[in-house]
Amino acid sequence: MLLEQLREIVWKCNLELPKNDLVKMTSGNVSGRDPETGLVVIKPSGYSFEDLTPAHMVVVDMDGQVVEGDLKPSTDTDTHLYVYQRRPDVFGMVHTHSVYASTFAVLGEPIPACLTACAMLGGEIPLGGYAPIGGEAIGQEIIDKIGRAKAIVMQNHGVFTIGSSAPEATKMAVEVEEIAKITHLAMMRGKPIQLSESQVDYMVNLYQNVYGQR
Repeated sequence: MLLEQLREIVWKCNLELPKNDLVKMTSGNVSGRDPETGLVVIKPSGYSFEDLTPAHMVVVDMDGQVVEGDLKPSTDTDTHLYVYQRRPDVFGMVHTHSVYASTFAVLGEPIPACLTACAMLGGEIPLGGYAPIGGEAIGQEIIDKIGRAKAIVMQNHGVFTIGSSAPEATKMAVEVEEIAKITHLAMMRGKPIQLSESQVDYMVNLYQNVYGQR
């Protein structure tokens, strides 16, 4: 079986989505890109998370052709591939319809940088314009709008996150929802205090170069 270790990692990351209440039923997906072969492991389309095993993960090449797997890959595969082809630093990607973050998507608003934790994601979480599902249009919008952020909310759709690995992109998906929830609740009580650009830059540097183990 190809890419057994990456299959295991991507499978575990997919299980984190329902565990953290970021998806319902069969929606959402995680993918990971192998740095040596360039092949991508992604969740199969419309498949129940609770029934998934590493063997169910689908391996595709950068052209979207199935290299190994008996199931159809996610309908978001072209979106993931479009991003991987244009961001050599990205090796993991996640898509969710997490509730609080998706309220910003429905309103057509970015998630403002009101919490220091936003710096983990690069500051404000930008908004991508509406794009149809199932092709490269979403991927193009992500590339055009995401900037230095590790997450983006797509208008009328949901959330996409990127990372240096599938686990990092999954962590970003969890962080987005937590930030969106707190920001949403704060907006119901008043006007949240937004961080200044210099405050965000300071925290971005801290998260990138100081926080965690090296």
